[in-house]
Amino acid sequence: MAAADELAFHEFEEATNLLAQTPNETTTRSDQLSPKGHVAVAMDSGGSYGAEDEVEESDKTVLLQEEKQQPGFWTFGYYQSFFDVDTSQVLDRIKGSLLPRPGHNFVRHHLRNRPDLYGPFWICATLAFVLAITGNLTLVLAQRRDPSIHYSPQFHKGNITIYCYAWLVPLALWGFLRWRKGVRERMGLYTFLETVCVYGYSLFVFIPTVVLWLIPVPWLQWLFGALALALSAAGLVFTLWPVVREDTRWAAGVLLSVVVLLHALLAMGCKFYFFQPLPPEPMASPHQATSQPPATMLPPTLPRSVAA
Repeated sequence: MAAADELAFHEFEEATNLLAQTPNETTTRSDQLSPKGHVAVAMDSGGSYGAEDEVEESDKTVLLQEEKQQPGFWTFGYYQSFFDVDTSQVLDRIKGSLLPRPGHNFVRHHLRNRPDLYGPFWICATLAFVLAITGNLTLVLAQRRDPSIHYSPQFHKGNITIYCYAWLVPLALWGFLRWRKGVRERMGLYTFLETVCVYGYSLFVFIPTVVLWLIPVPWLQWLFGALALALSAAGLVFTLWPVVREDTRWAAGVLLSVVVLLHALLAMGCKFYFFQPLPPEPMASPHQATSQPPATMLPPTLPRSVAA
């Protein structure tokens, strides 16, 4: 009998009293009971009672988020998501670009399907600014030693070179990989933004290198440049290898060689164009510094009587 009493319908006292007070209101039965096991009674805006089902509210929120359309690529909201990164994420990606190692994919371990344009944009801007400042400073020092050298600011050329390389080379690489994917279906493919992000962060190592190029020691400058080029190019090769290894050996070797060659041309071009070797300081010989110009001896003037 106890089991039968538990299965029988029981009327809730609170709901009965509430309906007796407001007989004209409608009631709604929710799918899930409230925390105390009471029936939810829906009141209009003029009533003083009301209860909301948290589960239904959360479901509505999820549905609204799913139905929200993505903004078009011509709107500001579309590009805003690519700049939505915090400082810790940017620092982690910079660290990953400075310390490449085999088997460590930059896209998979650091980007995690969330490429950003904030880091590449400011890295390129900082590199162009530092390159222009240090290059102009080197030219000023050279002019002080050799006045025949003509000084002209080179700020705009640094910006054009860096930004063209950071956008045009990834665009060409992405187009080539997309074409090869049509030929070799097993090949993977990075998105265009992921490719731009990889190239942008790979340029960070050149920022401290450009500052160290102010040291007027040629062999030390080449050592710093070679080290920076090795780190940056290794990061690109380790990131691109999981994609191109499914292609033929010839195509993969040519592609990686071109990537490294273009990176080397960028570094060497910046070195030769912005950092010209300083001319040697003119040294005056001790004999020329102490010797006096010989005095000119004039012939004696003859008396007028003798001349007559």
